Amino acid sequence: MNPNRIEMKLIDRWQRDFPLVERPFALVGRSVDLEEDETIETFHRLRDAGVIARIGAVVKPHRVGMSTLAAMQVPTDRLDEVAAVVSGETLVNHNYSRTHAINLWFVIAGPHTDAVVGTIKRIERQTNLAVLDLPLVEAYHLDLGFSLTGERPRQRSASNEPSDYRPDRRDRGLLAAIEDGLPIVERPYREVASNLGIKEEEVIERLQRLTAAGVVSRFGCVVRHRVLGYTANAMAVWDVPDDMVERVARCFVSNPQVTLCYRRPRRLPDWPYNMFCMVHAKTRGDAYGVIDNLNFVAQTGLNRQAVLFSQQCYKQRGAVFSDPKRAMH
Repeated sequence: MNPNRIEMKLIDRWQRDFPLVERPFALVGRSVDLEEDETIETFHRLRDAGVIARIGAVVKPHRVGMSTLAAMQVPTDRLDEVAAVVSGETLVNHNYSRTHAINLWFVIAGPHTDAVVGTIKRIERQTNLAVLDLPLVEAYHLDLGFSLTGERPRQRSASNEPSDYRPDRRDRGLLAAIEDGLPIVERPYREVASNLGIKEEEVIERLQRLTAAGVVSRFGCVVRHRVLGYTANAMAVWDVPDDMVERVARCFVSNPQVTLCYRRPRRLPDWPYNMFCMVHAKTRGDAYGVIDNLNFVAQTGLNRQAVLFSQQCYKQRGAVFSDPKRAMH
C-alpha cells in the first residue's frame, strides 16, 4: 500500500500526542478535514495494510516490567530455524537479522527479570547456541517516531529525568488491555473501560498520568517503517570511554534523525560496544550520511564502531504486559 497525501499526514502527525479525549478520531480527522467516520475508516485501512502496527502506548523500558536486548551468532544455514525458535517466545517482541557476525538481534520484554532470564535459557537450550544479553544501562532517547513527510522536527536534548510515579495494578492492567492497540471505533477509551470494568474517564486520566510521568514515552501511531520504504535501518554502535558517554549522548540525540539512543554493557571479547543509536533511512547512503554527521558533531570518528543494517524482520509487535502465557497475537 502506498498511502496518499492525507493518509501520510495523518500517520505522521499522530505518531505522538494522540488525543486523550472521548472521541479522538473526530479531533484527529479535523486536522485533515475528514469526518469522524472517514477517519476511522482510514485508520482501519492503514492498519489492515500493515502501514501502522497499532495506535497506542510506547512504554519506557523498566518502568513496567523488565526488558533486554539480546543477540546470537547463528550459522547462516540455521538462521531461519533459530529465528523461528526465538520468535516463538511470547515475550520476544522484535526479532531481526543484521549484517554482522553476531547476526540475530531481538528484544525480550516481560513482567519481571525471571521471565526474561527464563526466555533466554529456553532459547539457549532449544538452539544449543549462546545468547548475548545486553540489558539497558541508560536510555537517552527511545522513540522510533520521526518525520515521514520531510518536515524537520524540533531539536531534542538528552533527557533521563526520574519520575516518582510508579504504575499501580490498574495502570498495568490498562497497558495490558491496549498492548495490541486501541480499538478503532468512535469511543475507543469507553470500549477499553468496558472491558476492564472501569469508567471511561478513568482510562483517559490514567493514560494522561502515565504519559505525563514519562512511563509512556509516546502515545500514538506505531508505524511499520519498512512498509513505507525505510528499508535501510541501521543500528550504529560505538565503543565510547565511560567518562565521555554523557557528552556523546547529548550530541547524538540532538540529531532528529536518531530514533533511539542508549547505553548497554560491553561483553568482551565478543562485543566491545557500549553506545547504540538507531537510524531509519531509505538508502544505506542516507544512513551513513547521518552516522558521518554524528561522528563529526560528537568527535567519535576515531572510536571503534560498527554499523549493523537490518536484513530480515522475523517479528515485530508491542511489548506484552498481559499474562505471558496467553496466545500470541
